[in-house]
Amino acid sequence: MVRMSDLVRGVKPGAPASAPPAPPPASRAPSPPAAEGKPPEPPAQVRSAARVTLRQAPAAPVEAPPTSAETPTDAIALFDELQTVLEAVRDRARSAQSPSWDALMHLVGRVVDSLAASGELFWAANAPTVPGGHDYLAFHQACVAILAVRLGANLGYDRAHLVQLGLAGCLIDVGLWQLPAAMLRRLDTLSAEELMQYRSHPRLSAEIVQRWTPPFEGLVDAVLQHHEREQGQGFPQGLAGGNVHPYSKILGLVDTYTGLTAPPSLRPGLRPHEAVREIVRSKNESFPPPLIKALLSEISIFPPGTIVRLNTGEVGRVIAVNRNHPLRPRVEVYDAKGQRLATPKMIDLSEAPFLYITGPVSEATR
Repeated sequence: MVRMSDLVRGVKPGAPASAPPAPPPASRAPSPPAAEGKPPEPPAQVRSAARVTLRQAPAAPVEAPPTSAETPTDAIALFDELQTVLEAVRDRARSAQSPSWDALMHLVGRVVDSLAASGELFWAANAPTVPGGHDYLAFHQACVAILAVRLGANLGYDRAHLVQLGLAGCLIDVGLWQLPAAMLRRLDTLSAEELMQYRSHPRLSAEIVQRWTPPFEGLVDAVLQHHEREQGQGFPQGLAGGNVHPYSKILGLVDTYTGLTAPPSLRPGLRPHEAVREIVRSKNESFPPPLIKALLSEISIFPPGTIVRLNTGEVGRVIAVNRNHPLRPRVEVYDAKGQRLATPKMIDLSEAPFLYITGPVSEATR
């Protein structure tokens, strides 16, 4: 079992203590054994239950990143546009038509550039509530794509691989559009037959993507395997460790996280720090510790806006995450009534060794 203390000790963005999933190589030629301390290469060939044959294709086009700072309004507009495009993908899937790969990859490229420019899009996709006006699966896959790109950037993926990863995130659940919509709203109470149907969706998604002639090698496997888990306890194939596509490991983690913070059912979602704790407390080693460390350094147990109590008894609001020390963010201290002080008092807990957070505080109880 992963311990929280293990995850937060010495976290450094881009250089986790143990090896993260490596980006897939340009071809499927066998790779030499990884040197100690180096990221392992994915297997030379990943067996697919969908019996698909992948073609080699050029890497995603590289575009110059934006030069101007992004505003929250820009980020929300891009998030909305991505959901709208994924609703169009849904309609094409239902009518047996292929999407425009060039247009979709261009849009994902804009997502990559937005995340490189600022964190606005990341936090727009990290809201613990499901916005109205869009299909839930379009919303969910948009969130998965955005969070996966952010995590991939943390792990050192280059732009071309980030576009591929984001594209896979946009498509992991296209197969769920083939199943009854009501099933999603009661995932906790499915019958044995319905559970079998639900567990078929990675295969359905992979088959749909394969029919569309995927634009790069590995996309089908990445979609097919996003519910596989590190110790082989996932589905549909029960793959483990190095047999799981590197993209699938990232997608599986952010898919789980997003399902906890913004579930399709009527039950309320968890707050970001609660979702991370739930993942960390998992009884099984579902995800590689380096991935959980990367998620922790991006999300933080105490993301911006969280009300926390310090060991001094003071209450404050987290205003910035310290990525090197995710449990020691910057905090603005409030008064005993939970109001901002006349003269703002800021504390960087990474520079205050004798101060620490004892836990989050509910808005209703402070």
